[in-house]
Amino acid sequence: MLQSPKLIVNHIAQTVRTALFGPQILAFAPALALLAYWFGLQAVALFVALVFPTLLILVGVFNASARQALRRGPTDPITQLPTRDVLEAALDRSFALEAETGLRSGAMVLEIDEFEHYLTQYGELAAQKLLGTIAGRVSSALRELDTVARLDKSVFAIALSPARRADLESMIQIAARMQTAISEPLMLDGLRIYVTASVGFCVPKRASEKNGRFCIEAAEAALAEAQATGIAAIRAYSAQPKRKRVMRAGLVGEVHGALEGGQIKAWFQPQISTDTGHVSGAEALARWEHPDHGIILPGAFLPAISAAGLTDRLGEVILFNALSAMHEWVDAGLHVPSVGVNFSTDDLSDPKLPDRIRWELDRFELTPDRLCIEVLETVIASNSNDIIARNLAKLCEMGCKIDLDDFGTGHASIANIRRFYVNRIKIDRSFVTNVDRDRQQQQMLTAILEMASRLEIDTLAEGVENAGEHTLLAQLGCNHVQGYHIARPMTLRDTSLWLGKHSRDMPSGPEIPRKTGA
Repeated sequence: MLQSPKLIVNHIAQTVRTALFGPQILAFAPALALLAYWFGLQAVALFVALVFPTLLILVGVFNASARQALRRGPTDPITQLPTRDVLEAALDRSFALEAETGLRSGAMVLEIDEFEHYLTQYGELAAQKLLGTIAGRVSSALRELDTVARLDKSVFAIALSPARRADLESMIQIAARMQTAISEPLMLDGLRIYVTASVGFCVPKRASEKNGRFCIEAAEAALAEAQATGIAAIRAYSAQPKRKRVMRAGLVGEVHGALEGGQIKAWFQPQISTDTGHVSGAEALARWEHPDHGIILPGAFLPAISAAGLTDRLGEVILFNALSAMHEWVDAGLHVPSVGVNFSTDDLSDPKLPDRIRWELDRFELTPDRLCIEVLETVIASNSNDIIARNLAKLCEMGCKIDLDDFGTGHASIANIRRFYVNRIKIDRSFVTNVDRDRQQQQMLTAILEMASRLEIDTLAEGVENAGEHTLLAQLGCNHVQGYHIARPMTLRDTSLWLGKHSRDMPSGPEIPRKTGA
């Protein structure tokens, strides 16, 4: 593409200015001073040695101040980053100059995966510290003139400074660079954790409206699509009608009909034994199969469920779906020892819960050991509710299994583990991520597994994402694993197909040897 003479002249002028007034000119200062002194020009030598560098520094400071002034505006009190208005203004300026300079900008929106988990498990102050750390890492991964802003909770947005190349490949590289910076381990509340983030972006040529507001909203739409596929995903904005933005605020009026109409239902994620490789269970996970927005994850619709006062109804629907699935698997001859269902604090505080679960089990002709009651560690660690202890005791007497979910984040005592009749602990994925490469992760996990072994409690590792993590967990003595490396959450039909295929494909080879004497 040919450029106008004006653009060529501007480019040459900018290059000359950079060469003459950039910091690299200081490299020639000693030689120039020596040359002036050699010819007896002491005043010139003194100017080159002292005054000239000072002027360059002042010019650089003034230029930096001018650049900062362009981005000055309202800031977020937690991260000290600019707000959405500043970001939109930066993009508007870039779009206005695009025709003259030939340089293009773009927008990216990034959100910390499962931020509500960190907020719930570690508290407000720790979550704010996390936000500040991530803000610093995102900024350090970008160029000086890129503008980073905090939009909402754990959502950050970036207005990329104008550049000659702003295509799909370069945007993906920038997104990956930010994800890499974020994924470095950090300390939160005394624990070493790994954080991931999903990213959506809008390539300039895809922006049908050349303004900051549209570009950011397009990147938000791409982020929603990325989050629908799982954690740490990257997606580009597309104007195709089938890709629509999930409007969380607008879901409140729809959740009742969705629950009663079967749109919100249980999907299932298999769990396997590290000893045999056979399926050892499955976890029921809520998904909303929205007719317009596609698959919506719980993080997007649970606030709407809560706002509508339908949390109890959601629990009833997921329990019904889980036991119905188990009944179907039994009839089909598929081997699934138990299905896990998450129960909230409100569920567990209901004195009628054991009777209701007994009735549901009888309804589907299932023995109690087919149902695993999943309880968050925070419930056990922070709750002295005697009704919860009573209910779990009754469910345990019935024969139901008790799983302690997200173990390692809620500081549950050994006494409470015994008090609440825990059969198995589900190790939070923050202890599992990179365990095959991180020595500190291995030491922490070894301590947890050793404690569980001495208490004669089973263990399951959540969030297993690769073969290295799976193999090391087996060697360290973890009994069961669950995660994307095994299978993603699936519909009932797809889960049944997966179970059948897994059973047929099961090898009869040797077991993975375990490490001993840890």
